[in-house]
Amino acid sequence: MKITEIKTYLTGRGWIFVKVLTDEGIHGVGEGGGWPRVVAAAVEDLAPVLIGEDPFHVEKLWHKLFVSRSGVAMTGIVAGGALSALEMALWDIKGKALGLPVWNLLGGKMHDRLRVYTHADSVEDAEDRVRRGYDGLKVGDIAHAAKLVPDIRAAVGRHVDLMVDLHGVPWMTTRDAIAIGRELEQYGILFYEEPVSPENIEGLARIAREVNIPLASGERVANIHTMRELIEREIIDVAQPDTGRFGGLSQMKKLAGMAEAHHIMIAPHDGSLGPIGEMAAVHYLATIPNFLILEHREDDVPARYEVMTPQPEIKDSYLTVPDTPGLGVDIVEDAVAKYPMKLGASPPKDTYDYQYVFPRPNRAAWLAGDADRPLP
Repeated sequence: MKITEIKTYLTGRGWIFVKVLTDEGIHGVGEGGGWPRVVAAAVEDLAPVLIGEDPFHVEKLWHKLFVSRSGVAMTGIVAGGALSALEMALWDIKGKALGLPVWNLLGGKMHDRLRVYTHADSVEDAEDRVRRGYDGLKVGDIAHAAKLVPDIRAAVGRHVDLMVDLHGVPWMTTRDAIAIGRELEQYGILFYEEPVSPENIEGLARIAREVNIPLASGERVANIHTMRELIEREIIDVAQPDTGRFGGLSQMKKLAGMAEAHHIMIAPHDGSLGPIGEMAAVHYLATIPNFLILEHREDDVPARYEVMTPQPEIKDSYLTVPDTPGLGVDIVEDAVAKYPMKLGASPPKDTYDYQYVFPRPNRAAWLAGDADRPLP
């Protein structure tokens, strides 16, 4: 079998899909992430490296792709996104050709179903998600985390796991992240996600020492090399590789082994990922012992439910692992065309999102969650 063509698709809320075709009529699908239009260009630039190759040799082809751009973009999210999409499609081809699900190729299935969580931006959101069966919720509003979490906890009770994501904004000081974290300790948070920028490794280490909540990070890194220090120093308790950015399922499988040796759990990031990348994460997570929970966007955009078939089966906060060959899903090209990607970047709002000075005035009110005021 030989690879003959590679196609890219930009769709949805910033998703880059790929289709890798072969001379035997079997095709594989994948998804990249990070910076969609730039990742699509990277995939197209790398495509000639794969044309004519046997798609079964996944590890060899990954390394061929990895070093082929070593003089320009060997690492980083763009390279990670392109490698993720292409390698994912190779696993899909191999699984289809052998009549086996990808989880079988990655070591076999440990889990028949996987626990997932979704997002809540208000008490009403939280109550609605719990009524629909979810028992894990993430709160991601930086300015109001300290105020919203107590209200949600009071509304949904102690049987629902809550996670808090501060999004690793560059202006967040370590001391403020510690102050917020200490305020949240009493609410039994499952993990505290990127309270400071992920590049601020020493800041993360200080937070890990001073806040009694499991610390999570990893969505903005692109391979095992860039996660090594966080794992080896045991700064984090939860590793969050993004299936569309981390460089491929092989990299994620290696990460799981590194994390297992340090008693660190795996809870992949999925907040901006599309449905194909999510299903690839499902196959990967089915095979590892240190799986914690998987992020799942519920009702974010209509495209999610149309651009891929079939849809995952989710009931009572658990997603069923499919047994169909390959990834078990395919791109719906008519739906992809129906939802062209209109914007590759997400401009920040005129609030605290990019304003270094915003959190400085009225710090006490801001830390308490009373930040409903215009910019100075």
